[in-house]
Amino acid sequence: MNGSNHSHLFYQSRKRRPVLDMARGVYMWDIDGKRYLDGSSGAMVSNIGHSNANVLEAMRRQMEKSTFGYRLHFETNPSERLAEKTAALAPEGFERVFFVSGGSEAVESALKLARQYVVATGQPQRWKVISRTPSYHGSTLGALAVTGYAPLTDPFAPMMQEMPKIPAPRAYLDGLSLDDPATGIHYADFLEEKILAEGPETVLAFIVEPVGGASTGALVPPAGYLKRIREICDKYSVLLIHDEVMTGGGRTGLFFGAEHWDVTPDIIALSKGFGGGYMPLGAMTARDELIEAVLNEGGFAHGFTYAGNPLACTAGLAVIDEIEDQKLLDNTTRVGSLLKSRLHDLMVKYEMIGDVRGKGLLLAFELVSNRETMQPLPKELDAHLRLVDIAYDNGLIIYARRTRGGIEGDHFLVCPPMITTNEQVDEIIQVLDKSLAQFEVEISRLQKAG
Repeated sequence: MNGSNHSHLFYQSRKRRPVLDMARGVYMWDIDGKRYLDGSSGAMVSNIGHSNANVLEAMRRQMEKSTFGYRLHFETNPSERLAEKTAALAPEGFERVFFVSGGSEAVESALKLARQYVVATGQPQRWKVISRTPSYHGSTLGALAVTGYAPLTDPFAPMMQEMPKIPAPRAYLDGLSLDDPATGIHYADFLEEKILAEGPETVLAFIVEPVGGASTGALVPPAGYLKRIREICDKYSVLLIHDEVMTGGGRTGLFFGAEHWDVTPDIIALSKGFGGGYMPLGAMTARDELIEAVLNEGGFAHGFTYAGNPLACTAGLAVIDEIEDQKLLDNTTRVGSLLKSRLHDLMVKYEMIGDVRGKGLLLAFELVSNRETMQPLPKELDAHLRLVDIAYDNGLIIYARRTRGGIEGDHFLVCPPMITTNEQVDEIIQVLDKSLAQFEVEISRLQKAG
């Protein structure tokens, strides 16, 4: 442990963790030799696992040639090849790709492309981007403006242009059936109501994660929801942006999460698993019509220093090759189904698990005080932090957030790499079972003491 040593780093808090020594496959080791199963793929990033030999070899070959080539000075083969591959995986008509270094940059790029498109096409009055609450779309001020998560947005509110929000489709909290198309229409129609309230002529875009990420904990949309959203956007000429930062790259069992519902957006942002944790990498792509209109009006007034970095693009291309060569989309679907079933088994055992949800290997469970009313645990318990720490001490890494807009509620993302085996699912469940039992004892003691 390095907790007693001084560090010159600072991040969200003063909390310290052990020093990482090495990582292989789904496992990571600290410098004291303790092994951890990476049950969240970092922050849902390491989709193909750690230290993949083929990716590392591709990166070594590229490092011998060049590690940087500024996009205004050179085109590079790795960026051209990754752009071609990304366009082939994207919906028809998405032929151009804009590379970035991460998810916040990808979302920021999507917002700015949308705005420049309407300016280029004589619609400058359109500037409002509707999103959902709760939601998370990134940490830059533009991405935060469309984020619905109070602890992250409130401190910066005076610095941002407030954007309109609609409720996320949390059917499990509202007592509605996820499989009933009427549920999907119910939640989607909040978008139409908001567009009309804001004035359709002022609304630029709607941004949505096909499957919810950190803020809603692997929230799967109700039947018919995404198709109805697409219809509403078309009706009012509102651009539809899919934030596939977490869902893209195969985590749900298809390369893009929206493919499960056969819905095509106007703009896509992706990152995280796209680079697999090997290099900072993300991308934004859009319908050709949008990009051509912007380029025809003088070009895209936006960019980042490391956009199209040849080493990052080499890594990204090798990651996609591994996903295809190892048939990891199929494995994600199969193992994800098994893991979800095993999480449901834990729900039977532990009354405090109020919901299990997700798709592929983007899965989550939520803790509650009362499963019938879905009342959250007392927020002073800080369950979203405490259970993570217990699991961590037991050698399992999971990822948690506050479920109810960042204020209260506790959900836990269980999202191991796409290379996970049946035996590793067993290991995840065994450690989760042990950790939940420990947490349950802690709660009982606190309640008795109170």
